[in-house]
Amino acid sequence: MGQKLKQDIQIGSMIRKLRIERHMTQEQVVTKLQLENLDITRSIYSQIEGGRYSIRISILAGLVKVFRVDYNTFFQEVDISHLKSKE
Repeated sequence: MGQKLKQDIQIGSMIRKLRIERHMTQEQVVTKLQLENLDITRSIYSQIEGGRYSIRISILAGLVKVFRVDYNTFFQEVDISHLKSKE
């Protein structure tokens, strides 16, 4: 049986942090994403922020536009110290 990959919770918390810094509600973010023709509900967005739903690349790309940041911003607080080098 293969190991199931799990979303880093830090990504969801960073998305939440960016939303709050911009004084936006989850509904406002979802509306902007939907205006970009992205299929997402507020419930799914909430689960993404909580780290309970794996984010699709299309949604991440939409959030880059909504929050006006680059992709690296989402990964600033991701802790990779537990990963071992394969060298």
